[in-house]
Amino acid sequence: MKKIGILFGKERSFPMAFVERINSKGINGVTAEPVRIDKVVQGAADEYAVILDRISQDVPFYRAFLKNAAICGAAVINNPFWWSADEKFFNNCLAVKIGVPVPKTVILPSYQLPPDTSDQSFSNLSYPLDWEGIFKYVGFPAYMKPFAGGGWKNVYKLHDMDDFYHKHTETGQLVMLLQEEIIFEEYYRCYCIGGKHVRIMPYEPRNPHHLRYTSDFHPTPERLKQMEEIVLRINQYLGYDFNTVELAVRDGIPYAIDFCNPAPDADLPSVGEDNFNWVVETAANYAIERALAHKPDRDNLTWGEYIKHSAAKKPLA
Repeated sequence: MKKIGILFGKERSFPMAFVERINSKGINGVTAEPVRIDKVVQGAADEYAVILDRISQDVPFYRAFLKNAAICGAAVINNPFWWSADEKFFNNCLAVKIGVPVPKTVILPSYQLPPDTSDQSFSNLSYPLDWEGIFKYVGFPAYMKPFAGGGWKNVYKLHDMDDFYHKHTETGQLVMLLQEEIIFEEYYRCYCIGGKHVRIMPYEPRNPHHLRYTSDFHPTPERLKQMEEIVLRINQYLGYDFNTVELAVRDGIPYAIDFCNPAPDADLPSVGEDNFNWVVETAANYAIERALAHKPDRDNLTWGEYIKHSAAKKPLA
């Protein structure tokens, strides 16, 4: 029996629908359930062939559990080793190298010193930074947001240098990105599952959360194809099995704004019935595919093209 588990937190609509959809298919030798953990012993975790992770970004204990499961052969969606190493600034750097348009972005040291450090810990850092060069490169208006994390937490819109200096004092020990604002004509949020299945959803981030999937954007077939290619390229290089990419279209060019969402919103009330049904069905089919391809006691994780090219000492693109 190949068992598929889902690890989740407060959300209920997607996890329960995911489990029910897999079991309703009646695939011989495949079953699904919420993950149950009563102990985690090193090198012993072979109950699940596949685990879909929806919560370990917030619970370090679960991340350790998933790494243990992965080294014992589970196909964890998404790869917990890569997810532990990934962050938004690196993703932007990678996008630049593989030809994906992204906003101009710089990374900033934290406003406050991290614990157990002093000014001597930063002797390699110029003081002051080249603020004039940074502001000239990024421009204003701009956005400042944490280099890792999500959920629209600690995101600031900045109008000028004085606004930046004032709001940067509020960020404490967070390492922040300063990013060009893309004033868009259209905006899309795109599911990508398995590095091959894409759903492009018109999205209006300026609306209240529950109305963001309500918009009147109508992309042409050419625009849809262009965006699908960008979404696939990003996810294949990152190696994410389940992710969303946000694309802001300015002057006909889709800019990848946010594409590090490995536990993306899939809640029925927020994404709407059509999108919800698509993500449940596609995720269920993909998890079954991974379960049927599972090889015990082997590495069953997805590793992206960045890792593959690096290991083979090959150019990225």
